[in-house]
Amino acid sequence: MNKLSFVVPAYNEEENIPQLYKKILGLTQNYKYDWEIIFINDGSVDNTLKILNKLSNNDKHIKFIDLSRNFGHQSALTAGLSYASGNAIISMDCDLQDPPEIIDEMIKKWENGFDIVYARRKNYRKDNFLKKVGSQIFYRLLGNFSEVNIPRNVGDFRLIDKKVLREINKMPEKSRYIRGIVAWTGYNHTFVDYYRPDRKDGESNYSIAKLAQLGMSGMLGFSVLPLRIGLVLGIISILVGLVVLLIQIVDFFVFDAYYHLYKWLVVVIIIFIGFLFMLIWIIGEYIGKIYDEVRGRPIYIIKNKVNFE
Repeated sequence: MNKLSFVVPAYNEEENIPQLYKKILGLTQNYKYDWEIIFINDGSVDNTLKILNKLSNNDKHIKFIDLSRNFGHQSALTAGLSYASGNAIISMDCDLQDPPEIIDEMIKKWENGFDIVYARRKNYRKDNFLKKVGSQIFYRLLGNFSEVNIPRNVGDFRLIDKKVLREINKMPEKSRYIRGIVAWTGYNHTFVDYYRPDRKDGESNYSIAKLAQLGMSGMLGFSVLPLRIGLVLGIISILVGLVVLLIQIVDFFVFDAYYHLYKWLVVVIIIFIGFLFMLIWIIGEYIGKIYDEVRGRPIYIIKNKVNFE
């Protein structure tokens, strides 16, 4: 019998876990498949662990992995995917902003032969202005300059076939951007569009800093655009120098004017010293990622597992 695996990272989601469980339980009554829900407790400091223990004691379909500390969303999701045993694996967030109601349509598309089914947002949630604009700019840049065609307006709410999961679990990199990794596999995919609801309970665990870190992992892992910025700035530098030189030559020969060259040079040097520091920072980011890979530390540490055979 085919099996469905729901993989759900959870960090301080004590209010949302019971609601999500009830919604998924209601859906599974109509399925002809066996199923499991794998929650990953990513170092929660509220009652998330107690709730997961209670649910897993009452229903053996509920499994959970308790990480030793908060390793971050992508690491927690990686842990859950490593233990998923289903023929189709559905990853989703715990905050009910990934509506379980569209899972039926996702499963139907999988049954029709698609290996990856993305849930694609048709709206932006009510976020602060900086998050919203930053997210739009990031996905546009990544979509235009990445060597991999990473779909826009999709998060970690998706369905993947077990053969896609096998390829993902083979990838050893420590800096995880699973949205890019899934797209990198190249399997045939489709979309299910939906309107993303606002969070009802709890607070979003993705701060601007965490979103920036996730975006950096995606950009550095799936695009060489940052390294090519040096070429663009070099061309600009040459053009600015030529323009300044041309102005000086025209003024000198046509208008018999005289300019102190150092006044121009000081401004230009200051500007491009700033660009130089930006390039050093970008190179440092790449070196940092290489250091993480070479260091070889595990992506996560499991403290406990419940209901796994």
